Amino acid sequence: MGKSVFLGMSGGVDSSVSALLLQQAGYEVSGVNLRLFHNEDLGEGREKTCCSLADAEDARAVAAKLGFPFYVFDFSQIFRDTVIADFVSEYEAGRTPNPCVVCNRSVKFGALLQRALALHGDFLATGHYARVEQDGDTGRWLLKRGVDRSKDQSYFLYMLTQEQLSHTLFPLGGLHKTQVREIAEQNGLVNAKKRDSQDICFAPDGDYAAFIERTAGHPSPAGNFVDENGRVLGQHKGFVRYTRGQHKGLGLSIEPPLYVLDKDPATGAIRLGPDAALWTQTLTAEKINWISVPALSGPLRVTAKTRYSQRESAATAEPLEDGALRLTFDEPQRAVTPGQAVVLYDGETVVGGGTITK
Repeated sequence: MGKSVFLGMSGGVDSSVSALLLQQAGYEVSGVNLRLFHNEDLGEGREKTCCSLADAEDARAVAAKLGFPFYVFDFSQIFRDTVIADFVSEYEAGRTPNPCVVCNRSVKFGALLQRALALHGDFLATGHYARVEQDGDTGRWLLKRGVDRSKDQSYFLYMLTQEQLSHTLFPLGGLHKTQVREIAEQNGLVNAKKRDSQDICFAPDGDYAAFIERTAGHPSPAGNFVDENGRVLGQHKGFVRYTRGQHKGLGLSIEPPLYVLDKDPATGAIRLGPDAALWTQTLTAEKINWISVPALSGPLRVTAKTRYSQRESAATAEPLEDGALRLTFDEPQRAVTPGQAVVLYDGETVVGGGTITK
């Protein structure tokens, strides 16, 4: 008998091709679709979201075609208690969270992996574009970039532990997206040409502020726009509607252009300033997870990025006494934002990462 693997299936082409490749490699596959919220949680636009009934049916159709069991797990409560609760509280505290990182940590590679192991599965697999390898010298499990750099999702997976990595499979890590679609078409999969979801699943229309207000049960408080000296420039429309580096949507006709520098949850004020004030060479991060090394004992040269969409830049990482991290870039970086993830790389390998504090 082959090894047993539970595969997270969202209904898209990536997880479907992952199922096919796992079967071809001799694994016993069970498909799992996660119900992460109920329609009433989403408000308007919910039909555009991923994880819809139509997506679940696409996943079920692929499972039926390939002949493996398919299950739906209702994880809506843990999703609300972790991902959504964190998203709302972080925005209200003036930070800009990354819900995909929290979901991977708490739901997919947390609750789902635990369920898979409890059901005597050997592995959890997903359609992420990343790779897992074991270092032959140290024995440590390594997280590496996906071969398709335009789709590489290692940034969202930096929190995976050694135990989690040892039970994780990423069948698409060595493929390009064009190859994945070709495989799907050649094998007659129903979602071969299905469009990829680009939205945060619980805010499909991109209106994060409306979602936060609806979830919190109250409007986000209005307050003052102030300049770098504290002078009032005008009124903003709600604390959670703005993030560091933002220029559009401020509603101020002031020259030269102003950008959001930071937010003060105590007073509700949002400080604005010139683009030049957004650039910095140093950041600190907490909640660090190390992957390629057990810990950091001294300065380490890495490349790093503070947003998924940016290219990483050369930097030096240094451990701080409280387990936090100081990162000094060779060149200034724009709009480093508290609440976002910073991920460190050594070539193709993820060294580790954490949550930016300042």
